[in-house]
Amino acid sequence: MVILLIVLALGIGLLIFMFSEAHRTYVEEKTIHLSRFPENQQPLRLFFISDIHKRTVSSKLLEKIPDEVDFVIIGGDLLEGGVPLLRARQNIQKLKTLGPVYFVWGNNDYEVSQMQLKQMLKDEGVIALKNEHVFAISKYGTTCHFAGVDDLSEGQINLKRAVSSIEPEQLTILLSHNPDVIYYVDEESKVDLILSGHTHGGQIRLFNFGMYELGGLKEKRKIPLFVSNGYGTTSLPLRLQARAQTHYITLKRKE
Repeated sequence: MVILLIVLALGIGLLIFMFSEAHRTYVEEKTIHLSRFPENQQPLRLFFISDIHKRTVSSKLLEKIPDEVDFVIIGGDLLEGGVPLLRARQNIQKLKTLGPVYFVWGNNDYEVSQMQLKQMLKDEGVIALKNEHVFAISKYGTTCHFAGVDDLSEGQINLKRAVSSIEPEQLTILLSHNPDVIYYVDEESKVDLILSGHTHGGQIRLFNFGMYELGGLKEKRKIPLFVSNGYGTTSLPLRLQARAQTHYITLKRKE
C-alpha cells in the first residue's frame, strides 16, 4: 500500500512538472552568423515564436525580451481548431507592440475558417507569406528578404515561386512551419537561413528520445536551419525534456 502511494505521488508530481514545462515562459537568446549578411549594416534582431496553438502571449513573455526587435516572425500554428479567433487576434496585438509581424501557415492553421483568419491577419497588418517573398528594411537600414512557403502537409508549397526574382547576393530568410522544407531547398533557392517549428522538440521525450529531435540551430545540406520547440502544445498540454520556448535571434555577418 505504501509503495502504491509513493508511485501515485511520483506520478502526480511528474504530471505537474510536465504541465509546468508546457506553460513555461522562456526567451532563448541566439546569435547566428551568416556569410552573406550585408556588410557595414547593423545586426538584425528577430523575435521568433512558433506553435502558439491554445496559449496566450503574456505580458510576462514580452517583458523577458532583452532588447529592441526589428521584426516579429510567427512560424505557423498561430491557432488550431477550437481556439477563438479573438485569442489569436489578441496575441497578434501584443506581438505587434514589438515590431512588424510576419506569418506563415502551419498545418493546424487550416483547422479554422481561412476566410476569417486571412481577414483578421489583414486587419491587424500582419504580413502573411504563402509562397511569396517581401523586401524588409529595419529602422536602422539593414535589409533582407523574407520568403514564406505554405505548409507542407495541408497547403500547397511552391518554393520556386517564393524565392523568384530575389537576386543571389541578397540576404534571404526562408520561413516554413515544417523544417522538412530543407529537402526542397538547393543552391538555386538562394536561402541563407530557414526558421521553422512544427516538431515541438518531440514535446514528450524519455531518456532524450522522442518522436522528433530537439529544436535548435542545425546545418543540413549546407544551410543553417533553426527549429523551435514551440510556445504551445497540441493534444496534451504536457512537455518533458522539450521545454516551451520563444527566441530572440540576432543575425550578424560571419567574419
